[in-house]
Amino acid sequence: MRKSSVRRSCAALAAATSLALALTACGGTTKNDVKDDGGAAATAGKADPNAALKKGLTVGFLPKSVNNPYFTSADKGGEKALTELGSKYKEVGTASATDTSGQVSYVNTLTQQQVDAMAVSAQDPGALCTALKQAMKNGIKVVTYDSDTKPDCRSAFVSQASAEDLGRTEVQLLAEQIGYKGEIAILSAAQTATNQNTWIDFMKDELKDPKYKNVKLVKVAYGNDDAQQSFQQTQGLLQEYPNLKGIISPTTVGIKAAAQYLSGSKYKGKVKLTGLGTPNDMRKYVKNGTVEAFELWDPAKLGDLAARTAVALASGQITGKEGETFKAGDTSYTIGKDGVINLGKPTVFNAKNIDQFNF
Repeated sequence: MRKSSVRRSCAALAAATSLALALTACGGTTKNDVKDDGGAAATAGKADPNAALKKGLTVGFLPKSVNNPYFTSADKGGEKALTELGSKYKEVGTASATDTSGQVSYVNTLTQQQVDAMAVSAQDPGALCTALKQAMKNGIKVVTYDSDTKPDCRSAFVSQASAEDLGRTEVQLLAEQIGYKGEIAILSAAQTATNQNTWIDFMKDELKDPKYKNVKLVKVAYGNDDAQQSFQQTQGLLQEYPNLKGIISPTTVGIKAAAQYLSGSKYKGKVKLTGLGTPNDMRKYVKNGTVEAFELWDPAKLGDLAARTAVALASGQITGKEGETFKAGDTSYTIGKDGVINLGKPTVFNAKNIDQFNF
């Protein structure tokens, strides 16, 4: 099927797709719309949970940015899983977490190369849709991980944890640290980042609970997953809001940069910081008293599950439909609404347990 004339013509069409078209976000596409235009629903077929996992597949990983330690860890997890499964790992990507046009180009490149599947961490919820739908028309299985696109533009999304759990627990962590009183801010990644915005929505909803009546969210700032910008945004927040009591940064780049600034300032230990970080990045800031507690999942396990999901899709074990189950390693997963697969609950790291982890 991969070498059919239909697929070759589709690949040629993908190569010829203009940048303007590729950047057009998906509208209110429905599953029926996708079926009509030959998208995911038309190529999914029927799942066979007993199908053997195929070997010799090529799975392309496209992270938000290739120079981000978090994605390096995640993608190495994917590479290890694919090696174990007898398939080939391939990584492409941009150096910037905001180069959406670059991501579109790389999706088209993977389509032209006729990979069997691709795992993508989307910089924007809709901008990749046209290119991803073209990939699916070519028979390529599309998995998103870490940051999702629109549901109709991929077969499955491997989520770090429940978006609701992540958003609410970060507020709970910070509120406890500041005694449920004072001004707080959020230091996010890019303003268009799907995962960040979803978590922030749940943070805002959590803050509506009466127990947070004395906690006030004063600003959401954006560091674009860039260390220098995040450092400067932290400095700016403290200058603009001198009574700030805490910061939530749901991005590994942002929380590390914020901790770096706080640790060398008069605010160390006074302005609380939590969010999503890696133990290796945050260890010294926990030990020197800059940070009390933060949380994350194991990114290598996220990459591992993204890879295994891609292989399960390419092998026909699953199609991405709600209720389907499959085994990834020693764990069984059930696909939820809109093709979402949750890795599991986040882990809270503090001075008592941080030395037990190395990633």
